[in-house]
Amino acid sequence: MRRGHAAAAKGRRTQADRREQSGKSLVRAVVEIVPERGVGAATFEAIGARAGYSRSLVTQRFGSKQGLIDAVIEYAAASFEHLQSTRKVDQLSGLEGLLLLLDVYLTELSTSSELRTYFMLLASAVAEVSELRAAFAAEHERVKGRLAGLVAKGQADGSIRREIDADSAALMIGSLQLGLSVQLLVDPTTNLDPISRVALDTVRLSFAAR
Repeated sequence: MRRGHAAAAKGRRTQADRREQSGKSLVRAVVEIVPERGVGAATFEAIGARAGYSRSLVTQRFGSKQGLIDAVIEYAAASFEHLQSTRKVDQLSGLEGLLLLLDVYLTELSTSSELRTYFMLLASAVAEVSELRAAFAAEHERVKGRLAGLVAKGQADGSIRREIDADSAALMIGSLQLGLSVQLLVDPTTNLDPISRVALDTVRLSFAAR
């Protein structure tokens, strides 16, 4: 009896693993197709073909364009969170953590197909006045909370001026990130290196406790 339960449990884990793997493969297919051919090319049929699965599986996994958007947002956020953890952002002072977070983002922006896909989908949702904007608004609110938390941490540890409003500071930095992301969509040849240096110096000089 125990053997039978163990086999069933193993089968369930294997099925869950397969489901997770196919889900990641499908999202990676979206991340490849959108930067190459545009948002309109990311049909369920094209996604399935790129990932090596049937269109019906794509429909099953995503269900709708909303499901696809949610999956891409989750995938991009997880990738960026992993970068933050490897750089040990939370072990730094609030100011240094904030600067490192901004630096990592601007560095990734030039090369990350996940971020490019994210912002191309965002631009499409905004242009179409689509209800899909809500998913992006929620993600931006989450990012703002993360940035505001680092500002508050810096004010507590003495590295950031106390008179700065944490939410306003977070929105300003988020808007800088958003603006540069859109700039790269308009002109992919934009060199972000000098812009990054100016942005980091400006934040340091503006936020640092005196």
